[in-house]
Amino acid sequence: MRAPGGSRRKAAVIAAGVAAVVALGVAAFLVLDDEGDGGGSTTTLPPQVAEATRAAEAFARAVTDGRPGQGGTVQPADQVDQEFLLALEGLGQATLETTAGEVTVDGDRGEAAMETTWTVGGSAWTTPGRLGLVRVDAGGDGTWRAEWSLAALDERLRPGDTLAADSTAPTRGMILSADGRRLAGDASVVVVGVQPQRATDVAALTTRLQELLGIDGAELASRIAAAAPDAFVEVTTLREEEYAPLRDQLQPLPGTVFRREDQSLAVEPGFAGPVLGRVAPATEEQVAESDGRLQPGQLTGSGGIQEAFDERLSGTSGLEVSVTHAEAGGEAPEGSTTTAPPDAGTTEVLEEVPPVDGETVTTTLDIDVQQAAEAALAGQSTISTLVAIRPSTGEVLADANVNDGGFDYGSRAQVPPGSTFKVVSTLAHLRKGLTPEQVVPCPQTIDVGGREFGNAGDFALGDVPFSLDFARSCNTAFAGLADDLAPDDLTDAAAGFGIGVEWTTGIPTNTGSVPPTEGLVDAAAASIGQGRIVVAPVDMAGVAATVATGRWRAPVIVSDPPVAIPEERPLAEGEAETLRALMRGVVTEGSGEALLGVPGEPVMAKTGTAEYGSGDPPPTHAWIIGFQGDLAFAVFVEDGLSGGAVAGPVAASFLTALAGG
Repeated sequence: MRAPGGSRRKAAVIAAGVAAVVALGVAAFLVLDDEGDGGGSTTTLPPQVAEATRAAEAFARAVTDGRPGQGGTVQPADQVDQEFLLALEGLGQATLETTAGEVTVDGDRGEAAMETTWTVGGSAWTTPGRLGLVRVDAGGDGTWRAEWSLAALDERLRPGDTLAADSTAPTRGMILSADGRRLAGDASVVVVGVQPQRATDVAALTTRLQELLGIDGAELASRIAAAAPDAFVEVTTLREEEYAPLRDQLQPLPGTVFRREDQSLAVEPGFAGPVLGRVAPATEEQVAESDGRLQPGQLTGSGGIQEAFDERLSGTSGLEVSVTHAEAGGEAPEGSTTTAPPDAGTTEVLEEVPPVDGETVTTTLDIDVQQAAEAALAGQSTISTLVAIRPSTGEVLADANVNDGGFDYGSRAQVPPGSTFKVVSTLAHLRKGLTPEQVVPCPQTIDVGGREFGNAGDFALGDVPFSLDFARSCNTAFAGLADDLAPDDLTDAAAGFGIGVEWTTGIPTNTGSVPPTEGLVDAAAASIGQGRIVVAPVDMAGVAATVATGRWRAPVIVSDPPVAIPEERPLAEGEAETLRALMRGVVTEGSGEALLGVPGEPVMAKTGTAEYGSGDPPPTHAWIIGFQGDLAFAVFVEDGLSGGAVAGPVAASFLTALAGG
């Protein structure tokens, strides 16, 4: 039980002690270092005071180590340790740091003032104690020993007393939007439950609750059967606004019981769920990894911001420490600061450490943009995500996910980008001298290094300008250019967009991977966003944002506390302008035509259809990235047929909603 700092030697000459050793002569006095005075001064003590001081200090060190019986006690060591552990058992994991102070000696007895700092569950308090000292074997040289008692740790304690601690919960900090509105924080809820002994017809009750609340009636019936008669069997938790219209139907049901409490909730059900995370009882794994900060069943953040910033949000629990007295009677010890001890069997509060409320976390999320993103994805039946970024700042305005199972695919997915990556590979080719006007053939298929590459839909354009190859997303044109690329060209171009660079939005983030190519076939596959390349939608939204401003800025979701942001990365002069023109062509004459009628400023985009797995043909994900004014976006739809046909309309719906359409 050693806490940082260890014990310090504190000693002083007391008149009573001096009288006991005067006959020994001045030459017999000892010199002790007094670390409490800064480590450099010394105090001269009579031998018996010095020996008694050493005994007190040895005992203090043993308490700090969690084994007071090893501190040279009068009582048997095993007995002392057993009494010590029994008294403190109700505190759970407790750390004690004890120091010895002023020592007085009178004949063969002495007393030391002690000070103990107790730490339980992050709360700490300090108590004065009084340690008896006894000189044994007085006929010989005499050895001083500690006389164990709980009063040595806290002078209010007596033999047989037992301690207990109950934590007091702090108010959890809120998660705020960019404009300071609450996204998640304590809100009033109603917990609906069943008390078995009041349920006259369990089958009818659970059937009706299933109809009203959408719960599994059979599962609830099983839990009711297994519960104690007076138990509160939880059914579900409803927000006040959810409970109000159901109240008159729920309350008359025989057996239903209700409990109001505050819980940390999102501003509305499901809002940015995987990004914000949730608050739930700590899992065994979380407890094991918390280094004692969490206890089983304690509420803690799970996923997203709630988990990444749990210590900040959760604050520090308070503590109420109580003692149950085993013995009664007697007066308070002479010199004690306490009154006479209470009767046996009584319990009193010894210490109260108030909780420290959690702090807020401020995000860059915009509620209106997030809601528009979630509405645009609402009709998808597979995992789908939409990430929106403000290009001028890198702030993530929305990270919406549906069918996600609580996982933030927007920031953490590792999937192939398909043809949206052609923005990156185009930059690599521009740096090799390619121009948009250059004629680059687009056959239906092409053999590269013994592997055949084809176009989605099996189209062919013939010999056309590269700008049309880009607009129509011609795979064979890009595969045919792969021989122009050095192994590191795509890796370097991707780094200019932040892909493969170390950064974080403030929550766990996959920043993508574009390894150097290994041969011609690998280069051809990588050029069209296949092969070994993986990204998250936030990475590809960052690509679009970089084209919009000509400068990569690391996407950020958490603004306060601030996260480390790497240096911005500008594109070379003219590169952004060329890429913007090419992406506009995708909308006006290519695969992004779904965005052509969106109100407001012109939209620039790039679609993508990413093959994965096996099959003939293999399944595909649908992508589209782009920007409009100071808003960049990326849409990903798992198992989508094609970027233009599936992801494009989602983006169009999103942008139209923001424009008020």
